[in-house]
Amino acid sequence: MAKQLLVVAHAPSENTRRLLEAVLRGARHEDIEAVETRHVAPLEAGPDDVLAADALILGTTENLGYMSGALKDFFDRSYYPCLEKTEGLPYALWVRAGQDGTGTRRAVESIATGLSWRPARDPLICRGAFDEAFVGQCEELGTWMAAALDAGLL
Repeated sequence: MAKQLLVVAHAPSENTRRLLEAVLRGARHEDIEAVETRHVAPLEAGPDDVLAADALILGTTENLGYMSGALKDFFDRSYYPCLEKTEGLPYALWVRAGQDGTGTRRAVESIATGLSWRPARDPLICRGAFDEAFVGQCEELGTWMAAALDAGLL
């Protein structure tokens, strides 16, 4: 049975959609055989999606030094139904930050810690003006998470 990788990412602009598409492209790499990757927008994702996942990639824009309202809404609706049921869930985070992304990272990590989720790797913070390198970094993040899940490392 294939493992489930859930991607919950807020991508309101053309550039953030490109980053999301890169994460998905990486996660769906042809060499990864036993992982199904599914993207659900944060306003549509809920606890049932998380409970069915073996790993999670979260993506958000930096909004006023915080995560997007859409990702916060996802956490508001999912926190208590997932509490104590998803302990140890591996997750990764990418942030499209116009500034430094510190507040956004801290906010997501605080909630994930409260849920006892385990970071699979350091967050990817795409800082400053949009850089084409962000696309490759996001694709690598998706590939890494799916490959690690496929190999049984997560």
